[in-house]
Amino acid sequence: MPSESEHRPKSLTNAERRAKTTGNILDSAEHLFSQRGLHGVTLKDIAKDANVHHTLLHYYFDDKKDLFDAVFARRAPVSSGRRMKALDAYERLSNGEPTVEGALRAFLDTDFDLYIEGGDEWKNALALAAQVASTPDWGAKMMERHFDPVVLRLINLLKKALPDCPEEDIFWGYHFVTGALMLTLARTGRIDKLSGGLCESDNFSAIKQRMADYMAAGFHAVCAERLASRGP
Repeated sequence: MPSESEHRPKSLTNAERRAKTTGNILDSAEHLFSQRGLHGVTLKDIAKDANVHHTLLHYYFDDKKDLFDAVFARRAPVSSGRRMKALDAYERLSNGEPTVEGALRAFLDTDFDLYIEGGDEWKNALALAAQVASTPDWGAKMMERHFDPVVLRLINLLKKALPDCPEEDIFWGYHFVTGALMLTLARTGRIDKLSGGLCESDNFSAIKQRMADYMAAGFHAVCAERLASRGP
């Protein structure tokens, strides 16, 4: 017969309690920041949502911006790391002959899978990423720090896929890709209303099915037009 001590829940160590409390705070902050942005949320709002006293937030974080940075830094390396592995694997499989479609699918679809499988936490995180990407100065610096290496990895593959395309058009193409991606991550619901419910901004499977092909066609069209304008 099990003893009373075996029925008792295992007590957490100080490190485990700290990790659990920090995780709860980060989850609450991520949810609220994704809905209202950095300046629309107070530390008291976050403390209330996390069910902790607001003074505890100052114990773990210097200020609200420090907490915001910690929220962003928790997920960003996972997203960029998965993309980097996917791009590396795709280049190996392409035997040095990548296509625009293949490179974009490795970059975009890998993240879409993360959103589809990751649940509401990742949807919140990526809505937050869309806000950061659209914020000049400190937002741009955060994106640069966490995502520039994987973006430049994609650019390198696109240059190999389109060796005759002017380099500036490759960068403009990426600019349009990331714009569409950030709007998608923001999940504003505009497409739901405009389409009368035919399309849903939460339907990442439908977006994944279409985005890479749509964007690849844009790269091909722009580059072909620029090459034709050069003449023989």
